[in-house]
Amino acid sequence: MELLADLLKLTIPAALVLYGMFLTVKLLLEREAARHQYDVKSRYTESVIPVRLQAYERMVLFLERISPHNLLVRLNGSATTVLDFQQRLLGEIRDEYNHNLSQQVYMSEHTWDQVQSAMNEVIMLINQASGDTHPDAPALELSKRVFERIVQREQQPTAMALKTVKEEIQSMFM
Repeated sequence: MELLADLLKLTIPAALVLYGMFLTVKLLLEREAARHQYDVKSRYTESVIPVRLQAYERMVLFLERISPHNLLVRLNGSATTVLDFQQRLLGEIRDEYNHNLSQQVYMSEHTWDQVQSAMNEVIMLINQASGDTHPDAPALELSKRVFERIVQREQQPTAMALKTVKEEIQSMFM
């Protein structure tokens, strides 16, 4: 019996010390893991945030460049007939889109869908306005028809997508 009491006197303090060491090491490892995770997140933020902001800037520029009022003014005089002007406008939109296609990686699916929807609305607007005119009419006729359709809508086709992009940018910093 005395041997058992002596054994308990040795093992209980040793077990308590061992358990204390276990808790200490566990706490140190958890703190080290948290610090490492913070470092990784900080490096991620330093490298990815600027790239994402650049992607959003490019999308804003894309939407501004394909907005009908900017597009028509920029390309005015580049064609003589409605058909030529329509093809030139659609080609410009397609080129701008292809140039910025990779930026979708950096934004939410909802925002990218809004950008594509805006582009499709501009294309549809140009095609509808072109359908209202004779293909051999002067290119200025197409511009007039597009502006008339915008006035009827009371909103630029790219306005909602621009708003969505700006909201997503703001949400990154809140």
